[in-house]
Amino acid sequence: MSILAKSTNPSYVLTLRLATEIHQEHKLFKRFELARNIYNACLGELLKRYSTLKQSKRYKSVCRMEKGKQRNQMFSDLNKEFGLAEYSLHEFVKSMQHQFKQNLDSFTCQKIATRAFKAFEKLLYKQGKKVKFKKYGEMGSVEGKTNSTGIRYKNGNIVWNALVLRTIVKKKDVYAHLALRDRIKFVRIKREWFKDKYVYYAQLVLEGIPPKKYNNEGVKDNKTNESKVGVDIGTSTVAVCSENGVFLTELAPSVADFGKRITMIQRAMDRSKRAMNPLKYNEDGTVDTNNKSKWYFSKRYIVKKNQLKELQRLNKVKRKQDHEILSNRIISLGTNVIVETMSFKVLQKRTKKTTVNERGKFNSKKRFGRTISNRAPAMLLAIIDRKLKYTDKNLKKVNTILIRASQYNHITDTYEKKELHQRWNDFHFCKIQRDLYSAFLLMNCKDNLQEIDRELCIQNFERFREKHDLEIQSLKVKERTPISMGV
Repeated sequence: MSILAKSTNPSYVLTLRLATEIHQEHKLFKRFELARNIYNACLGELLKRYSTLKQSKRYKSVCRMEKGKQRNQMFSDLNKEFGLAEYSLHEFVKSMQHQFKQNLDSFTCQKIATRAFKAFEKLLYKQGKKVKFKKYGEMGSVEGKTNSTGIRYKNGNIVWNALVLRTIVKKKDVYAHLALRDRIKFVRIKREWFKDKYVYYAQLVLEGIPPKKYNNEGVKDNKTNESKVGVDIGTSTVAVCSENGVFLTELAPSVADFGKRITMIQRAMDRSKRAMNPLKYNEDGTVDTNNKSKWYFSKRYIVKKNQLKELQRLNKVKRKQDHEILSNRIISLGTNVIVETMSFKVLQKRTKKTTVNERGKFNSKKRFGRTISNRAPAMLLAIIDRKLKYTDKNLKKVNTILIRASQYNHITDTYEKKELHQRWNDFHFCKIQRDLYSAFLLMNCKDNLQEIDRELCIQNFERFREKHDLEIQSLKVKERTPISMGV
């Protein structure tokens, strides 16, 4: 068995739409469903092996050992012995691939097995509670290992087991033509639901860094600004401060246009589902888990489901587009970008503490789950980090516990804890918006990223204050601003 070494060279993705005919779309749909079945079979096999492992006496004895390197090594040996390893899963998938060899090649099946193992690893290392099997139509992409066998790009076409798919590259698309000069590592075929059918794309994973885009005059923009930029990111807003500019903006503003429409369609689907399956629900409206009969869906429900798919696709595209534009705006202010370390996963979870309000009613335990899902603040940071790496830079993360930017006052050199609803810092002679002030403090961090440079803050405060006041005035003119801004 040959193990391909992972490349450490930088890479980027070029997405090209595929010009597919109806018979080709049928073949692709069939192959995606076969890939889904293989993925689910791999997950099922891993769960069986894991169950066998947990029942063994040796596993139970290792669990009782004291935590340390020896215990970790023994767990690793047990995992290999019981087949809970990526390459043992490649052996398992070999027989299935041989059965479907006319549609799926061996390298593609191995990548499917690897994908299933990575999903299972979260359960194995206690990072997740369960694994999710993919339902009908949920397999979104399949990929190969190299561009020499299996799924490969050749002379403007994607070739995959006797299936030849033409890629669409416009003559005036300079970026695509420059990108295609780089070496192709491997090819991924992706599908997305567009209105009432699947649309297929080829994602070419290329070696190197993306080509520089041209401005309106046809000249490359090679200017790089190495100024410090402080970024205070929240669940729905982001504040940015640098020597070249200060701004406070909403994260992914376009997603607000789809939120209400998605909610209305989901409610209509739920009403239809309940009307068609009255025996599947208890008297209190919850699903009866003991009723194993088949679910029935009306034609109207199917139409609504397709509409929901389309809205969710548009929502995802708009969110990504907004983040790409915002990341370019931030990096244009400077490539020395500093943020606080934040755990958005913790903010997504419901609070465990039960509290009562003044009227004696229980407060909601919901936190920021839906907001984070819609706005995706972690995605913005990932995009900024990816773009900085193209210039040999990294996103710098300060120690939040030591810095405490939301509590520090550089004028009095003290820390004061504030409630979440307090959106302004009162310095008696002026008021500064809380998020913008945190971004200002992050910009003036020392190089060790563990403390704020107070002297630098005093030196730059007046210039920051002028830009801050101009930004607040411009925000007040806008028709709609999030409540969290406090404007």
